[in-house]
Amino acid sequence: MTGDHYFTAEPSTPARPREVEFSVAGRDYTLSSAGGVFSADRLDPGTAVLLRKADLPDADVAGPLLDLGCGFGPITCVLATVAPAATVWAVDVNERARALTTGNAARIGAADRVRAVAPDDLPADVTFAQIWSNPPIHIGKAELHDLLRRWLPRLTPNGVAWLVVARHLGGDSLHRWLVEQGWQVERHASQKGYRVLRVTR
Repeated sequence: MTGDHYFTAEPSTPARPREVEFSVAGRDYTLSSAGGVFSADRLDPGTAVLLRKADLPDADVAGPLLDLGCGFGPITCVLATVAPAATVWAVDVNERARALTTGNAARIGAADRVRAVAPDDLPADVTFAQIWSNPPIHIGKAELHDLLRRWLPRLTPNGVAWLVVARHLGGDSLHRWLVEQGWQVERHASQKGYRVLRVTR
């Protein structure tokens, strides 16, 4: 065992490349993954619920769009596919995750529209029509709140954020906290113990 987490900046876990297959909105995806990133062996169940239950962007959405905590890039690749006019920014502290996302964007033919960057490397003037995230609950509540305080204000005035959180990991308390922070929050869907939250200004 190592001390690595999926939110480790430079994972020392052996990469051991593998492929993950899944389907969203009638399209099949086969993406590259590796050890040391979030849900390395499969599409995370929460991410699957998010992509199945949230309202994917229409083809005419021009973005920019944000995948916050991109992992190996499943959300990024789905967004880049369904919104071909949009630029998708994929943010992750994990350099291996960013490299995988960049490679997977190329694999689906979207290399020119995906920017996988560390959090501090995303230009400060970029705002987002949509933010998508299966947020890293295991970093701790205070750190999670700081993360959302940092990124949610970068929604455009009419923007929407889609978040998925397991109920047993605090999905309902996060809903309440977001409301306390002044956000409009709707529990858009619940499935398999996960809450899909729609967040707007």
